[in-house]
Amino acid sequence: MTDQRKEVQLPHGTIRYREAGEGQPIVFVHGYLVDGRLWDGVVDRLSDRFRCIAPDWPLGAHRVAMNRGADLSPPGIAHLIADLLAELELEDVTIVGNDSGGAMSQVLVTSHPDRIGRLVLTNCDTHENFPPGMFKAMPPLAKLPGGMFLLSAPFRIEAVARRAFAPFARTKIPDGLIASWMKPAKTDAEVMRDTAKVTAGMNKRHTLAAAEKLHGSQLPILLAWAPGDKYFPISYAERLQGEAGKAKLVQIPDAKTFVALDQPGRLAEEISEFATSS
Repeated sequence: MTDQRKEVQLPHGTIRYREAGEGQPIVFVHGYLVDGRLWDGVVDRLSDRFRCIAPDWPLGAHRVAMNRGADLSPPGIAHLIADLLAELELEDVTIVGNDSGGAMSQVLVTSHPDRIGRLVLTNCDTHENFPPGMFKAMPPLAKLPGGMFLLSAPFRIEAVARRAFAPFARTKIPDGLIASWMKPAKTDAEVMRDTAKVTAGMNKRHTLAAAEKLHGSQLPILLAWAPGDKYFPISYAERLQGEAGKAKLVQIPDAKTFVALDQPGRLAEEISEFATSS
């Protein structure tokens, strides 16, 4: 079994990723202000059967900034994911998305479907819930001069950053992991520029348009959802299940938004069964 850290040069910049295992490909899409390590526990459990690829997407915790002109709106991120699939010559891919990465994944499968065989969504933005709750104030602020610096200022205090991440997982996220997620935007002006682009581009029109395109879709979709999430209520998963033509909903208890951290074994089991089903 192979397990390597690699990078790939794409038209809009460099993407670093972890690759482990061989076989049918699974590509993971994390969300805002985290990186591919979110999926480590899941990848560890799947890499004996699948080719797992967990990139660090440019969503605020990435360590290599994108090219200055890179489009980091949801359609731009979707295009970036599609570029990676093409560059690695992947076919019949299972895409697994979480949090805002789930929003990007919905845009991806409805705008660049050619190489994609299945979609797995854990707790994430859907429909008009993008971004969710109090985070709706962030995109307008990110568009203002200096707005992203003001938004990020509290996170420069490590104790504040730890408290901000706490509601997203039932288990304690290691302090060192949170600190490493926060470091790039705090220390690299170009990564901060990328983060401002991502933040400013969050808008419900993208997820509403994707949901409309998924109406009656025959793309197999697994909704692996932790119930009781205050940011991503299960009612949104139920709604998407009712709209899509081949969607299945499974509940993963004892977890919050970061299902991959709280229940990596159960999530890996569900992904494996889904990815190998006809």
